[in-house]
Amino acid sequence: MLREEGLRLIEDTRIIAIVRGVEEEHITGVAQALLDGGVQVMEITLNTPGAENMIAKLQQNFGDRMYIGAGTVLDIDDAKKAFEAGASYLVTPNMDEDVIRYSAEQGAPIFPGATTPTEIVKAWKAGATAVKIFPGASLGISYLKELQGPLSHIPMVAVGGVTEENIAQFLQIGCYAVGIGGSLVNLKEIANGNYEWVRDKAARLTASARG
Repeated sequence: MLREEGLRLIEDTRIIAIVRGVEEEHITGVAQALLDGGVQVMEITLNTPGAENMIAKLQQNFGDRMYIGAGTVLDIDDAKKAFEAGASYLVTPNMDEDVIRYSAEQGAPIFPGATTPTEIVKAWKAGATAVKIFPGASLGISYLKELQGPLSHIPMVAVGGVTEENIAQFLQIGCYAVGIGGSLVNLKEIANGNYEWVRDKAARLTASARG
């Protein structure tokens, strides 16, 4: 999927599914469940065993319908591995300006993690597509709302603590998108082959995001 199409999907659906710790045998079922539930953007974290194979497989099977990226990209080596596997975009938990610039040079969107106003502005100036506010669960909605005052020109992705009940609030205060992990990609349900659980959760989240 082309960059412009992928970013349009994020802007339309506003949800990025964070896939961490899913076994490779389940990845196709998880992707289909997310897609059926209306979530068309997903990142596979590189600290998931077999992540690179999963990214490649997903691009082959879902790349025309879903925007597939790599998460937990810590450094340039991780970024290179992710791109070699076929990742369309990168997400990092940390603010590494070299990784941001490298991704921008490759023409790929990057969503680096940052916490403070200083980090957020540095990430944006280095070429971030949007900045991931992490750890969001600890900081809360009020922190993100305060950031929107002086930094409303910088697109922000809230990660951590996003639920069906509050997703609309995150979006209403100005977040570009939200990243949702374990509460959507439930490892216990997935291990039992209950992909319908993921589909239904995704559907409820997308409905709540629309308000």
